[in-house]
Amino acid sequence: MDCTIPGCAGKYESQYIVHTYRHGERIVLFDNVPAEVCATCGDTLMSSIATQRIENLLRNGSKPTGVVPLYDFLSQ
Repeated sequence: MDCTIPGCAGKYESQYIVHTYRHGERIVLFDNVPAEVCATCGDTLMSSIATQRIENLLRNGSKPTGVVPLYDFLSQ
């Protein structure tokens, strides 16, 4: 599929991405999320199914598989 960003001639390719999401006061990472990524500009599209799955994981309080360190750039 052609990229939807005006002026970009790239095409979307299926990839698995890391998706970062702010959930209230927490920052949550989702690894291995299926998405379409433009090979030229990097624009990323996630399907409604992927988005619904992320929302369900957050709503159901699923236990994370790991913990990621967070650094505050401004406080260093």
